[in-house]
Amino acid sequence: MLGRSMTLDRRAELGRFLRSRRARLNPAELGLPDHGGRRRVPGLRREELALLAGVSVDHYVRLEQGRTLQFSEEVLDAVARALRLDPTERDHLYRLARSYQAQVYQGTGKRGPQRVRPGLQRLLDSATDVPAYIVGLGTDVLAWNRPAAALLADFGTLAPHERNLAWLVCHDEAFRALFADPAAKMRDVAAYVRFDIGRHPNDPALGALVEELCRNPEFAEIWNRHDVRDKTHGSYTYRNPVVGEITLEYETFRAPDDPDQALVMHTVPEGSPSEAALQLLAGTKTVRASSTAP
Repeated sequence: MLGRSMTLDRRAELGRFLRSRRARLNPAELGLPDHGGRRRVPGLRREELALLAGVSVDHYVRLEQGRTLQFSEEVLDAVARALRLDPTERDHLYRLARSYQAQVYQGTGKRGPQRVRPGLQRLLDSATDVPAYIVGLGTDVLAWNRPAAALLADFGTLAPHERNLAWLVCHDEAFRALFADPAAKMRDVAAYVRFDIGRHPNDPALGALVEELCRNPEFAEIWNRHDVRDKTHGSYTYRNPVVGEITLEYETFRAPDDPDQALVMHTVPEGSPSEAALQLLAGTKTVRASSTAP
């Protein structure tokens, strides 16, 4: 997973990621012949994946074992198609498998604290009637508005290391209880953290975060599935102590020139059952209003 330096071993991670993607595929659904006998592992064998990708078995084995990080775009594209990778997973494969490209994404040395982009802060400040926050690397919550504090947590009262969605879902029972499906939330944040660490494999802060999170057995089990996902859009059903059950959609806005920060805004469809609850939530005075992290 992560070594003593608390950075990502890309060769080992590449192998684990490819094996996890092979394991989720059903040979029968892909039209592969059944030669009888029990499979020792679920999903596709290496030979079957190589056949589907149109590459030699030796070539694929070298990729999965991380013997070299100089594979061509054609080979990686063929493997991605054979594994049925989505665009985020495909990008993750490229970052792990091509050493020259990793230099674009990975930092060197210890980074300082993230500072909120002024433009993102202005957008956040303009959102006064819906929960909104700015998330950074590793699901750090960098800034928030009052409705977000009312919905999720009074971030202004938390220690800096606790202002992290993955940390909260692993360690804060009150935060977990806010979600109608806390296990799904944990799966999501694990996939988001893996997305970030795939782009920044040499970041020791991300490595330390993963090591801490994996002390939670439930998170460690999810982490070992190697799911990777960017935070884009979706919905969650919350069980808020003030307004009760409320289903909110969210949209994520990420600047192309600074993908390490994103503005996340929650909304409800007009006329939906949750609209009145959101209006009540936005007007509650029960939490300390904070727009930026100190």
